[in-house]
Amino acid sequence: MAELLPLFGFVFFGLFSPGPNVILLTASGARFGFRATVPHILGVAFGVGVIAGLVGLGLGALLHRFPALSLALKIAACLWILWMAVNLWRAKAAKQKAAGDKPFTFLQAVLFQWVNPKIWAVALSAVAYVASLPAGNQAVILALTFSGINLGVCLFWAWAGSLLSLLLSQPLAWLIFMRIMAVVLAGFSLAVFL
Repeated sequence: MAELLPLFGFVFFGLFSPGPNVILLTASGARFGFRATVPHILGVAFGVGVIAGLVGLGLGALLHRFPALSLALKIAACLWILWMAVNLWRAKAAKQKAAGDKPFTFLQAVLFQWVNPKIWAVALSAVAYVASLPAGNQAVILALTFSGINLGVCLFWAWAGSLLSLLLSQPLAWLIFMRIMAVVLAGFSLAVFL
C-alpha cells in the first residue's frame, strides 16, 4: 500500500485542481444545491474510474497508436465543453431557473468523462505509477483510486458551490460568477489541443 502513496497524491492533485468537472460541479452546487447535484457527483466519480480502468487495460496505448482517433476525441471534447460553457454563460440565477433547467444526471456525468481532456491526461500519466504491474491489476488499482479520490473531490466542490450560493443572492453577483465559470470552462476547451 505504501508504494501507492505517490499515485494517490498525483491523482488527488490532478483531480482536485480546476478543470471541467470542478467548474461544472461548483456551478451545479451553486445553481441547484448540493442534494440535487448528488447524481452528477456519483456519475463523475464512476465515469472517471471507468476511464482510468480502461487506460490501465491499454486504451491509452491505443489512442497513442491511432492519432486520428485521438484527434476525433479532442474535437468532440472541445465542442462539448464549448457547448456547456455557452449554457453556463446564458444560465439564469438559481431563483430564476427555466422550466427545463436541471443538473446533470448520473448518465450525463458518466458520458461527459469520455470527452473530458483533463481526466484522460491525468489517467494517461498515472499509468506510470503502476506500469510494472499486469494490465488487469493496473486497471483495478487505477479505477478504484480514481473513483475513490474523485468522489471526495466532487463532494467538496459541489458543497463549496452550494455555499457560494449564499453569496450569490444578488443578480449581478450571480451573473458575474456564472460568466467567470463559463469563460474558464471555455478555456479548457482550447486546452484540449495542447
